[in-house]
Amino acid sequence: MPSDTIVFNDHPLVIRAHKAADAEAPAHKSLSLTAQAEFEIIAGTGGDAGAGPTLPRFRMVAYTGGPMKVAGWRHPVVIDLAGLAIPSQSRPIRFGHDAAAGVGHTSAVAVEDGKLVASGMISRDTHAAKEVVASARNGFPWQASVGASVEAFEFLRENQSATVNGREVHGPLNIVRRATLGEISFVDLGADGGTTASIAASGEAGAASTTPPTPSTSAAPPVNGAEATDPVRDLRAQMAAETDRIAAIRRLCAGAHAAIESQAIREGWDATRTELEVLRASRPKAPAGPAIHVHSQAGITQKVLEAACILSGRLENPEQHCNERDLEAASRAFGRTMGLQELLLHAAWANGYSGRTFRDWHGVMDAAFGRPGADVQASIGNSTISIAGILSNVANKFLLEGFFSVERTWRNICAVRSVTDFKTVTSYRLTGNDGYEKVAPGGEIKHGTLGEESYSNKAETYALMLSIDRTDIINDDLGAITTVPRKLGSGSGKTINEVFWAAFMANSGFFTVGNKNFISGADTALSIDGLTKAEVTFMDQVDSDGKPIGVLPSILLVPTALSAMGSQLFKSLELRDNTASARYPITNPHQGKFRVEVSRYLGNPKFTGNSTKAWYLLADASDLPVVEMAFLNGQESPTIETAEQNFNRLGIQMRGYHDFGVALQDPRGGVKSKGEA
Repeated sequence: MPSDTIVFNDHPLVIRAHKAADAEAPAHKSLSLTAQAEFEIIAGTGGDAGAGPTLPRFRMVAYTGGPMKVAGWRHPVVIDLAGLAIPSQSRPIRFGHDAAAGVGHTSAVAVEDGKLVASGMISRDTHAAKEVVASARNGFPWQASVGASVEAFEFLRENQSATVNGREVHGPLNIVRRATLGEISFVDLGADGGTTASIAASGEAGAASTTPPTPSTSAAPPVNGAEATDPVRDLRAQMAAETDRIAAIRRLCAGAHAAIESQAIREGWDATRTELEVLRASRPKAPAGPAIHVHSQAGITQKVLEAACILSGRLENPEQHCNERDLEAASRAFGRTMGLQELLLHAAWANGYSGRTFRDWHGVMDAAFGRPGADVQASIGNSTISIAGILSNVANKFLLEGFFSVERTWRNICAVRSVTDFKTVTSYRLTGNDGYEKVAPGGEIKHGTLGEESYSNKAETYALMLSIDRTDIINDDLGAITTVPRKLGSGSGKTINEVFWAAFMANSGFFTVGNKNFISGADTALSIDGLTKAEVTFMDQVDSDGKPIGVLPSILLVPTALSAMGSQLFKSLELRDNTASARYPITNPHQGKFRVEVSRYLGNPKFTGNSTKAWYLLADASDLPVVEMAFLNGQESPTIETAEQNFNRLGIQMRGYHDFGVALQDPRGGVKSKGEA
């Protein structure tokens, strides 16, 4: 499966997406979800006599259940706690998600009132554990970060809403539906400001307290067993630890990062955080080279790279998709011939890649897609360019170009409705006695009667996956990322046409003499007389109460073989037949009356019910639809997603999917003319 790696606060969270209609699901993404945590010092838990010092304990709301903004994701992320698996009540507690910096373990993890709550003890004898407890005692506002392996997520689109963790959330956002809890870490910067946590610390002298913990109490830690404490020894130990910390900071900064050194000493940073900041400050700049336009690297943003892709792909009217400043910058930096390798290198450099060329294929791809590697470990989380975002944005524009390049006659003759799921939906048309009756002076208004007629429809998913393989990338073929989405777009347009017209033309039980909406015979060929006969047939249709339906025909739907005659009947003031058996009058009574729609599918022999002579007279779909299209959440155009391919294949893959359904509706919305005997 393809994978895409995004790291947040330097810790991975594995994501696997749902499949889309027989398409292979994208593989794992990496990120971590970090939450704000407040620590309060409360009394420790007593132990058995002679059992040694009581271990400090903690309790935290590790996740409040609400949406969080996560780096590398365009929209917020919320974890559905109903789908969170907790393998055991004992989960590791770490510092900064570092397996070598253990802090303790949990004794209980549960979901309470839509929140993830954990409690346990500081059981590790490490510098990190001591730092957590000591800093919490000093009032430092620690935060908590949850690491989890996520098996499935779904995207909630704009104008959609869902209930997650007991509250209503609104799109656009990502909902993680199934996940497995891994570990929880203490960190100093988080994303969810609503969570809380507490640490219960025993007296650091080592004497156990017999007072039970009080999680809701916030106070300074009591010093139990003070008579056994050696304050001079404790002071010396603290001074030694501080000296070691400062020495480590100075060694890491090596005199080259005075500002970081000063801030680290002043704010109490440990060696791990200091080293990370030094590495970030030392991140290499994009190198110069003859094969790339590095001279303009400082002005190359994600929007500029998107504009360069659009110019290189020759998308029509690029100014409608990008602003003038970005187009000008792209043209100045790349002309109209940017290569695919160049695009990937720019994204890799923005993520800290230090290589100069594309020879290190895997290194460039790892950096471009934000996966941590040897050359980019220090800069993950500070990415200024998202290759996944570029590919998605650019691909979507070319997808729409391909989608709208296909015949769209169906859109002009059908009603369109929005559905919220894939269940069968039913629409109703009211019928009955709705005529007004005369009311005598002082008389009572009589009640009318209403009945109803129902029609159903259902949306289904159609999808396709295409790939840009390693050969395209090595050949530096940028056209691959414009050609593939164009094909996905045109493929979706063709699929809609095939599904729509197959349903529309399989109408032998819909347009019938019994329904009074079908005419046949030599006099039904498309002409002034044939059109007149169809108009009369349409106008003579009645409602269930036997009275006229009150709707006028407005659309003349014809196959390509009748396109010229249809246009003549609509546009010409006069129609003449110069043969000896002339039948046409000079004046055309149907001029400007019925809008002509032409479809090449009506006469195609691959479709059941095809005919080059049959034609239709239809009402406007807003008045009385003869056919209806249903789109999931009103999305009339397809969706495209991009990702790097899975491990055993090299390249990038794109998948397009579309959710829609089609069904015939009211027979009185049209008349079919066979056009022959």
